[in-house]
Amino acid sequence: MPARDPRPARRRRTRAGRRWVLVLLAALLLTLTGGFAERYLLAARTACQEALIPAYFYPGPTWNRAIDSKPAPGVMILDITSSGAGSSPDRNYQATVKRAQAAGIKILGYTNTDYTRRPAAAVQADVRHYRSWYGVTGIFLDEVSSDRSGLPYYRRLAGYVHRMDPGSTVMLNPGLYPERQYMSIGDIVMVYENTYAGFAGMHVPGWADNYPASKFAYAIYATSGTQLASALRLAERRNAGYVYVTASSGSNPYGALPAYWPREEATLAGQCAAGGFTGRDSAARRDSS
Repeated sequence: MPARDPRPARRRRTRAGRRWVLVLLAALLLTLTGGFAERYLLAARTACQEALIPAYFYPGPTWNRAIDSKPAPGVMILDITSSGAGSSPDRNYQATVKRAQAAGIKILGYTNTDYTRRPAAAVQADVRHYRSWYGVTGIFLDEVSSDRSGLPYYRRLAGYVHRMDPGSTVMLNPGLYPERQYMSIGDIVMVYENTYAGFAGMHVPGWADNYPASKFAYAIYATSGTQLASALRLAERRNAGYVYVTASSGSNPYGALPAYWPREEATLAGQCAAGGFTGRDSAARRDSS
């Protein structure tokens, strides 16, 4: 027979009551904070890294190759004009996007914000056009500011996207770790977009360890085939849920998939099969900001 709890019954009832109070407080928090709390709680720690492909190339063999990858990439960024959705729909993109979505790929429409210099109304027009022309509700905001002065501008845009489609995804691309407040604006934040040469010694702020991997994305270019495994391993240890590595460089390093793409996708799949994330590396945990 189990041992009797020596604590008075009143104390046990009090602790049970406290648990109910905590549950009620949590429910109240969700109600008061609305979509932000819901989106954050739903963004549970990614069990495996997923490929994120900036698809800055026209529909054709490269898109088909990406869509047919096994496993399929988690996210592809749809870039129509290098600034936004353009002035009219493109049938080739429409058909390609539909096929990618059928394969389970999340498509994000590309729109440039020019570090807050592009009028918000122009970005909002892109949001509407991606939705009506391509059935794309997720948005990739490029050239995003990283300091506090840009926060109101990006809050306004992210709020607009989420009002249009409450379940949509907003990815911000400052290309580096921004002020921490940006993490409450973007569902995903691309915190590294640069060459492999600067990747090994990059600074990871201490606060980054408080967020799930699904909040972070890396794009690492100018990476040789011999550096690929190291780049993916570091991205995993630094808690990046989405990653893309390519050998290309120049003004558009995303004009094609790298020649080692089959090895890249196989490595990501292998990491997942081996048990997913291994956790943050100690150097990253020592960093602070």
